Amino acid sequence: MKTFLKNNIAIFVICISVLIVAILGSVFVNLGMDWYNTIEKPSQWIPNFIIPIVWTIIYLLFIVILSIFNKNKLLNNKIIIYCVLNAILNILWCLIFFTLNQLLIFNIIIILILFAGTVLIFLLNKTNKFYIYFLYLYPIGLAIATSLNFALWIIN
Repeated sequence: MKTFLKNNIAIFVICISVLIVAILGSVFVNLGMDWYNTIEKPSQWIPNFIIPIVWTIIYLLFIVILSIFNKNKLLNNKIIIYCVLNAILNILWCLIFFTLNQLLIFNIIIILILFAGTVLIFLLNKTNKFYIYFLYLYPIGLAIATSLNFALWIIN
């Protein structure tokens, strides 16, 4: 019973943590949409409706996989630290880009996110290779976003 309760509390914390990241990111995005809609975007820019779908999938995958890792006692301090680092950097990116409109700084932050996200996937991969294949969407999406962000910075 004690293990069951501990696992459920951990899953609750994982869900709430991911939800907080998603909500804070959304708040900053929504605050900057008027500005975002006025800037010139590269011709390769992803349609606006796709981005929230991809991020929702990524967030759900993180909830499921971190919950599985927790249940199987595969989470360690390094993984947790890199999860928190990715969360903070993602929120910061949304704030810097959408709310503060700082085009140079947001490129620096997304490079940090790409690095931290790649390290996180590497750490998770060392623990359990099967589930991590689903999370490759995260660094792939970050790499695409990084290249598009640089293009956005150049043309604006």
